[in-house]
Amino acid sequence: MIGRRTTFCSSKVQERMLKYVHLPVYFILITFSQSQNPKCRSNDGGADVDWAILYKAPGQTRGKIIVSNSAGAWVDGAVALTTRAGQSFGVTLEHVIGDNAAIKFLAYNNVPPGMPKVKTKSNSKGLIILQTTPGTDAASWIVHTVPGFPAAKTGYSWPVAENANGHLLICLTIPESQINAIAASLLRAEPLVHYNDIPETETAGMEYFKKLADGQFATVPPYTSRQSIKTKGAPEVTVNVYSKLAASRYGDCRVLQRNIRLIKSPARVGDHDTNLDADLTNWAVSDPGNIFCHIDRPYAKNQTVESAMAVCIDQADIFARFNDIAAQVENCPQ
Repeated sequence: MIGRRTTFCSSKVQERMLKYVHLPVYFILITFSQSQNPKCRSNDGGADVDWAILYKAPGQTRGKIIVSNSAGAWVDGAVALTTRAGQSFGVTLEHVIGDNAAIKFLAYNNVPPGMPKVKTKSNSKGLIILQTTPGTDAASWIVHTVPGFPAAKTGYSWPVAENANGHLLICLTIPESQINAIAASLLRAEPLVHYNDIPETETAGMEYFKKLADGQFATVPPYTSRQSIKTKGAPEVTVNVYSKLAASRYGDCRVLQRNIRLIKSPARVGDHDTNLDADLTNWAVSDPGNIFCHIDRPYAKNQTVESAMAVCIDQADIFARFNDIAAQVENCPQ
């Protein structure tokens, strides 16, 4: 009886020890699997978020950032954008600049990496990223203003020359079901797609995405498009995407019964200064309302014959942060 009892206790002890040994292994596997997704990331890249927006003023290397779970004020980016690890967009792009069999993406840029003199009608820059793991619905859409960035599958390389310029990077975590609506808008913005490895099995039934991936653009009316998408988080955020072909004309600053004003230069982004001469961003806030819009072209007469796209986000915190920047304004030239 004593021998049996001793053996029984020994088995229990061994079982408990095995549980403790396995626990950190399980924890590591869970952490690893969570990092293998294309979702937007927190400031330090350590957690998934519904959206992230980084505004880099001219001459700055970190920029100011707000994310969906911390948007009460602009804060410094965790590390310089020249460093991939430990910063929001660097971690989201981890599997764009490196290899991961479960992460696929489509990238577009009017100045594609390694091809600076390519001619295109578009000024759009961005990526659609998704995870192909069965049973997983994880994707993101990044729009930005940085030429030649990022380069696919060649390692992380922020273009240092762009530190002198002001830039905007926006990441939206989306359900994969939203990709076709995004593609429908992009078709009229006529972007230059320079990389795509998203398998057709992932986008089956998405006719607009197929046309985008194949380089087919609209040649007949309608010349403009308005699509509405939603982010994946709770609460979800509504994003309206407007786009136009070069064949569609739009007006100048003198709009009937509207008062469009321009930001003075310099303007403050938190404790950073931006100036119009070196700032490559084009954005607007509604008055009144809670709408912030990123536009991929300047609002000027000489752009009326070019394709363009505007991404308009209906979210109070995002609006408030950009409205803070827009507090010092001047009237549109007469």
